[in-house]
Amino acid sequence: MEERTLAAGPRVSAIVTLLTDFGTSDGYVGEMKGRILRLAPGVTIVDIAHDIAAGDVEAAAFVLGRTWRAFPEGTVHVAVVDPGVGTQRRGLAAEGGGHRFVAPDNGILTLVLDQAPLAAVVLPVPEGAAPTFHGRDVFAPAAAALAAGATLGSLGPSAGATLRLKPGTLRRTEGGVIGAIIHVDRFGTLITNIPGGMIQAGARVQIAGRAIPVSRTFGDVAPCEVVAFTGSGGTLEIAVRDGRADEVLGIGRGTDVQVTG
Repeated sequence: MEERTLAAGPRVSAIVTLLTDFGTSDGYVGEMKGRILRLAPGVTIVDIAHDIAAGDVEAAAFVLGRTWRAFPEGTVHVAVVDPGVGTQRRGLAAEGGGHRFVAPDNGILTLVLDQAPLAAVVLPVPEGAAPTFHGRDVFAPAAAALAAGATLGSLGPSAGATLRLKPGTLRRTEGGVIGAIIHVDRFGTLITNIPGGMIQAGARVQIAGRAIPVSRTFGDVAPCEVVAFTGSGGTLEIAVRDGRADEVLGIGRGTDVQVTG
């Protein structure tokens, strides 16, 4: 893609979101923002998160899957957690559900694909692009082009099938449901893939040798006690009031969780 300001189009005032594992101490996010704003002046850039653990594609997929629908249609979402940068892994631009996405083809779009069908194209790597910084040299220009009104097909050839992460356990049982912890947030809360609608009144969560009644919120238990509830994302969560459930229970992402009753 040529290094020039793109012609203003109907989406020149679009929103571009950024989700990375770059942190904020080295200026990498600033370089991405500068490239986007230089190519598409007038866009609004919103930071989703930049403190995803380095290379943690699963965490990034969870955060993107939870946040993208909070934004207006027409938003361009850039997700760069990319341990395979500079290898044969593909860069993608995609659209679906009224939104557009720019990301490596490493499974980071998995939860988005679970929520909306996506059409995707493969982004070419421009001559001179740094093999260690496709966020700035490949993904930022593609996001700017989309924000300025470029069509998906103008960015590259069809990608066909895209990579998905392996799904966590989720199945009904005779006495309830078995799911898995798919994310641990910064508070140590264990977030599962079990929808709240699959949990019956009076149910109990079986985990780490404990039987935990399902409550409504943190305040339903005493300080330092374990509590289970349907969280703001609509799925079962396990927390410790005024503490960290991951540390108290000694478990994390990938652990199976059983709900009975």
